[in-house]
Amino acid sequence: MTDPFIIAAIGAVFLLAGGVKGLIGLGLPTVSLGLLTVLLDLTTAMALLTLPAAATNLWQAAVGGHARMIVRRLWPFMLAATITVWLGALALTRVDLALLSALLGLILVAYAGLSLGGWRFAIPAQAEGWAGPLFGSVNGVLTGMTGSFVVPGVLYLQAIGLGRDALVQAMGFLFGASALALAVALGGSGLFARETGMVSAAALVPALIGMAIGQRMRRRLSEERFRRVFFVGILALGAYIIAAAALDGA
Repeated sequence: MTDPFIIAAIGAVFLLAGGVKGLIGLGLPTVSLGLLTVLLDLTTAMALLTLPAAATNLWQAAVGGHARMIVRRLWPFMLAATITVWLGALALTRVDLALLSALLGLILVAYAGLSLGGWRFAIPAQAEGWAGPLFGSVNGVLTGMTGSFVVPGVLYLQAIGLGRDALVQAMGFLFGASALALAVALGGSGLFARETGMVSAAALVPALIGMAIGQRMRRRLSEERFRRVFFVGILALGAYIIAAAALDGA
């Protein structure tokens, strides 16, 4: 991984992925994985994204002023999403990832399309006790299998009625914990080599620059406009995942 073209391409990928994340609060793993797998194999791409994903999400989790509420309300969901990542990582080489990725993409497209059309998926407060661990466990397994932290965790966070800033901060907690758990799981499987770790650390710089640019753009959006941009972003990510899976399966 010493080819200057590969290194430059990795930097450009994380600059773009960081910008998307700064704007809508998610998308760094999905965008970076989709583009990096054009040049690298899936497991190497997953290993590369772990440190930029962890750092950008810890930054996102620290900003917003809702940390105490998020920890108090969402710790069962977060804990389940973190400890189940290793289960998905164990299955990484045993399932048809193209088919699974396409399914995740379809879920995102359907959810975003319905939401943009006015449909609201809501989980009442009294159901959070069982729904949080359930959604978190599924999210963790799928994170370990695909490297994408979004499904169904983001659907859950949006469904419990978090406002814009709380939602973005809660996604930071979820994605940051998931990225760290993924790094541990990949390391335990021998998939996180020293050279890969060094490149992943270097990719922090463009990812953070891109995120800062995206955050500045987000601050200019009203709550309603952010909601539309958020779901359009999810729709685009879902379509991108489906297209990438179709190409992999071809």
